[in-house]
Amino acid sequence: MVGPAINVRTRLSFSDVNGGQELCLTSTPTSIAGSDYGGIEFTKEDVEALLNEKLKRKDRFNLKEKCDNMVEYIKKLKQCIKWFQELEYSYLLEQKKLQDELESSEIKFSEMEMIVKKKEEELNSIVVELRKNNAFLQEKFSKEESDKLAAVESLTKEKEVRLIMERSQASAFEELARAQRELSSANQKISSLNEMYKRLQDYITSLQQYNGKLHTELSTAEDDLKRVEKEKAAMVEDLGMIKGELALSKASQDEAVKQKDAMMNEVTCLRREIQQVRDDRDRQLSLVQNLSDEVEKCRESAGKYCEELNEMKEKTNELEATCSSQSIELRTLQNHLAAAENKLQVSDLTAMETMHEFEDQKRLVRELQQRLADAENKLMEGEKLRKKLHNTILELKGNIRVFCRVRPLLPDERSSPEGNFISYPSSVESLGRGIDLVQNGQRHSFSYDKVFAPEATQEDVFVEITQLVQSALDGYKVCIFAYGQTGSGKTYTMMGRPGLLEEKGLIPRSLEQIFQTRQSLQLQGWKYEMQVSMLEIYNETIYDLLSTNRSAPVVLRTENGSPIKPYAIKHDASGNTQVSDLTVVDVRSAREVSFLLEQASRSRSVGKTQMNEQSSRSHFVFTLKISGINESTDQQVQGILNLIDLAGSERLSKSGSTGDRLKETQAINRSLSSLSDVIFALAKKKEHVPFRNSKLTYLLQPCLGGDSKTLMFVNISPDSSSASESLCSLRFAARVNACEIGTPRRLTNTQP
Repeated sequence: MVGPAINVRTRLSFSDVNGGQELCLTSTPTSIAGSDYGGIEFTKEDVEALLNEKLKRKDRFNLKEKCDNMVEYIKKLKQCIKWFQELEYSYLLEQKKLQDELESSEIKFSEMEMIVKKKEEELNSIVVELRKNNAFLQEKFSKEESDKLAAVESLTKEKEVRLIMERSQASAFEELARAQRELSSANQKISSLNEMYKRLQDYITSLQQYNGKLHTELSTAEDDLKRVEKEKAAMVEDLGMIKGELALSKASQDEAVKQKDAMMNEVTCLRREIQQVRDDRDRQLSLVQNLSDEVEKCRESAGKYCEELNEMKEKTNELEATCSSQSIELRTLQNHLAAAENKLQVSDLTAMETMHEFEDQKRLVRELQQRLADAENKLMEGEKLRKKLHNTILELKGNIRVFCRVRPLLPDERSSPEGNFISYPSSVESLGRGIDLVQNGQRHSFSYDKVFAPEATQEDVFVEITQLVQSALDGYKVCIFAYGQTGSGKTYTMMGRPGLLEEKGLIPRSLEQIFQTRQSLQLQGWKYEMQVSMLEIYNETIYDLLSTNRSAPVVLRTENGSPIKPYAIKHDASGNTQVSDLTVVDVRSAREVSFLLEQASRSRSVGKTQMNEQSSRSHFVFTLKISGINESTDQQVQGILNLIDLAGSERLSKSGSTGDRLKETQAINRSLSSLSDVIFALAKKKEHVPFRNSKLTYLLQPCLGGDSKTLMFVNISPDSSSASESLCSLRFAARVNACEIGTPRRLTNTQP
């Protein structure tokens, strides 16, 4: 099989190189106070110089000098990564702080909006109430003014009538003598005087009626004045509503002045009529006796009129007092109106201050949004730098990395009398990376990138390959395959146990991580398209596990009659591998891929042997092609993730295979032997590498000899009866770990 490993190289695991923790955006950077890295800062030029630095070696065969240079270079990279983690953490803290400030300003902004709306509603309700009260008071004031004007008009009329009567009495005494002289002519006009007398009596009755009407109006005016006094308290309470009432009262006063002018005109007209009556009386005073009687009657009526005039004076004084009180109330209302206007101005100033605060808050929100955008840009630049540093670390580790996993003992194996022949060194250098195997009293020690004891869970194993799976999204070709004897736990490591979430294998966990990361990268402008294909190599024949027709492939022929090989493997100049006529399915979620995995598991060839109840009789190859584009930068990436579950090697003496199982075992051992030959040729750096000796090695050619990032899981059985097979697997893994293949190349380009 494979000879003992010479000059086995020891490699650090992912977590050891990263300072005991994985690099991720959400992880909190560890404090570097008191360490060798504290106080060191890096610029963009320093990082680029560090990445482009080439190791200087005087003697390329001096492995110790090379190892020292590599350790020094890795220390520098650790310092740079530590610095970058702290810088990234500060950016995240600043971004969180800006988000908190933005949320608080938005809350304050909404509260200010609610306060402004409430104040507007209160002012609108106050204005509506003021308008209502203004209309009501305007109606009352107009009624009172009309009543007051009517009383004043009646008073002026009474005064004028009294003056007229006094003047007429004086003229009557003067004309008495003249009337006696003209007695003879007066007899002729007795009839006309009688008619005039009747007219005067009618006029007197009309005056009496008018006087009674004035009395009634005066009583109504008094009632109105009392009502006004009662409404005075209400008017004082409605202080904020007087502005409109004042304007309306002024308008009503103007109308009252106009009505007063009209009444004066009517008074002049009445004076003219009285003058005409007096002229008629002058012409008809020939009848002295009648006129004397009339004079006596006039004296009596004058006395009555004097009494009425005195009463009217008293009423006038009362009205004047009422008017003065109303003027005082009007002044108080004006003062209240001025106070209400001042309050309105204060509320306007408060509203203006609120608007200014609102504008300041909006300005602050815009500034916070700008700072948040700047922080996001810095975060994107940091993410690019992290990817570059991460890929540099993986390249320094070696392109083919090896993880060793030891499965737990089964119940029937625990009772084995030989006991446990596998141990793990506890030294600092080999802790978590070394494994010892004892056979025939001889101890064999091996060291790999990571060694998982039987207690390691599926989650512990997956954590170590998360960054490698991330490289597929970054545009690299990644290959992870499981190698080991039959029954060593390869299928469990890759596929897990169906139905149990905690025991999911690397394939479903990797798919979940890829789809979750794709969701988070959408915020940075990335869009991904993914395609899945699954095949198995059974007895050196390729079968499509996603095809609806599971029968053997039909042999096609050309026009010349030469056969066309179905599912032919082709490699292009770029290192991409294609299998003709293979089913490729576009997927958008991890659930779709899980359904396809269940379909492929049901179609895969599985058989029973003496060493394994469900032994995989074929090599299972899962391929995920990833195409991504960033709409903001027009950058395109193309990554490939190959996850392979190899069939287990087995000895015919132990498996007891016969018939079809025997043919399957021979085909599996031949393909694994071809894989060993390829690894041996790569380790010896031979010019010719026999990739075409089997379908498996030819399919894995880009992963083993190209620009891919490759990781091999070597699975070990702890059963003492499988010690020889375990030793062979460990030796093969050590040889794989010693291989140096091409540098990984990222498949990116810019969209035209």
